[in-house]
Amino acid sequence: MRGGWLGPAAIAVAAGAVLSGCALTETGGDNVINGKTLFVAKCGSCHTLARANATGVVGPNLDEAWRRAAVDGMRRSTYKGIVHRQIEHPARLPQVDPITGKEVAQMPAGLVTGANAEDVAAYVASAAAKPGKDTGRLATIGQGPSNAVAKASGGKLDIPTDPSGALAYKFGAAAAPAGKLTVESKNDASIDHNIAVQGSGVDEKGPIVKNGGVSRVQVDLKPGKYTFYCSVPGHREGGMEGTLTVK
Repeated sequence: MRGGWLGPAAIAVAAGAVLSGCALTETGGDNVINGKTLFVAKCGSCHTLARANATGVVGPNLDEAWRRAAVDGMRRSTYKGIVHRQIEHPARLPQVDPITGKEVAQMPAGLVTGANAEDVAAYVASAAAKPGKDTGRLATIGQGPSNAVAKASGGKLDIPTDPSGALAYKFGAAAAPAGKLTVESKNDASIDHNIAVQGSGVDEKGPIVKNGGVSRVQVDLKPGKYTFYCSVPGHREGGMEGTLTVK
């Protein structure tokens, strides 16, 4: 036992929470490209996995979970098998992440089966805590935060979410003139997101939407710096925010 880790038995408990709260969609195929696509779209908002640019904080940090497992001698093939079994047979009782000691959200049964479950498990096991970055086609899935700046026009500012389901907007920053402004964020992903604006006495949150819904707030801004962000629990903490500059 090292650093408070409980060994292989505890790994099984941790793996039971690995994909907690993540809904996946069957598309067929048995490959890590499909696995990463599904992971980013449905699981990245819950978990941290560096190679997938996933920064979720609601569920276990998958990179750290693997590091602890490796210390106890677990192989990636074993890790994959545990993840896959827990996807197919999720825990029915509340689970506690042995690394953080916090209770994690539970994954309902029957959300993914067959090849898709294999794909997600394969990608997680291959990518967790692996140095470097994905290459080839894998590198095109789950892009990092945008450096683009959204600009207001006609009293309206559009800041859509990343359609992949990642914890990100299409724009990493925004600019607008002082005065009344409508800020909209279309969310084509199946993960809940919204738009909120905060700063200089302003604190407005739009409705939470998904599957093509539009979150909207109306604000009256003075010159200065504001923050736009997603107020869904864990999303802002996972990096879903940016600076709105008003002049």
